[in-house]
Amino acid sequence: MRKRLLAWYQANRRDLPWRRTLDPYAIWVSEIMLQQTRVAAVVERYTAFLSRFPTVASLAASSEEEVLALWSGLGYYRRARMLHRAAQEVMAEYGGVLPENFEVLRKLPGIGTYTAAAIASIAHGEPVAVVDGNVERVLCRLEGLDASTKAAASLRRTVQALADTLVDPRRPGDFNQAMMELGATLCLPRNPRCAECPVAAHCQTRGEHKTTKRKPMRAELAACALVLRKEPDGSATQILLERRAAEQTIMPGLWELPALRDTEVPADELAMTLRHAIMQVNYTVLVRSVAQKDLTRLAVRGGARRWVALEEAATMALTGLARKVVASIQLPDRKKQKSG
Repeated sequence: MRKRLLAWYQANRRDLPWRRTLDPYAIWVSEIMLQQTRVAAVVERYTAFLSRFPTVASLAASSEEEVLALWSGLGYYRRARMLHRAAQEVMAEYGGVLPENFEVLRKLPGIGTYTAAAIASIAHGEPVAVVDGNVERVLCRLEGLDASTKAAASLRRTVQALADTLVDPRRPGDFNQAMMELGATLCLPRNPRCAECPVAAHCQTRGEHKTTKRKPMRAELAACALVLRKEPDGSATQILLERRAAEQTIMPGLWELPALRDTEVPADELAMTLRHAIMQVNYTVLVRSVAQKDLTRLAVRGGARRWVALEEAATMALTGLARKVVASIQLPDRKKQKSG
């Protein structure tokens, strides 16, 4: 099975930037970014992040706000904060060199069993198994496990033990990536492509396996204020952003648009409508054009507010929603630039 899987991976693996390196720091960054985030969304941000922070030392020396600005749009910002904290710990405790050993890696902030195993196996060839959601699905199907009847903790232990048995001791990094690739491209949650699977002969399921139903996404309506003005010299357009205190938001430290008290927006003041998902909630967000003089009356009392030129705003530590709004604003001067 190992031989077939590795041969398939060698011939079919996607060309992703983090697969072109054995640098443990670069692999670490990619694995943190890929947690609960689509590969397509990570590719561009990964390259930009490493361009700005090419080493552990450069990441550790940066401010949290700089890190969040490069992370903006990927979501789950706690990952970025823990990555930053761990880089500082590596500088303080390990002389700026990321530990090579799986057990030591697990002790760093934000690095759990999965990430430690990925770094140790891919960068250093340590024979430890990686189990993410894709690998868990592959192994459940190979072994014929009914994932709907086992408690989550018990299932994880069973799957981890199976993964530990299967990992190729000679090529653990390639094997782990092959398992993840199989789950991401063929052994899909719905309609798996079993006819193309290199290990179908070893599979006891050959199709979808029984799983616990996921909780449905909740739908909610929200509204925020879009407040624009010209800079004093009339040269550019500014947007009003605010950074709320930790107790006021689930994304502290990030800049966002002022939230409105009321989700009823007059049709002539509706600037745009956006869809935005945060964890288990699908938001329909109404963005209302608001004059500065009306903001106190219409908006929820927020944190510190600041006028920012639109070009600068695009480089700041924005929430994903604020980044979408900034990118969507159509201004006369921008239209001229595009047409020119």
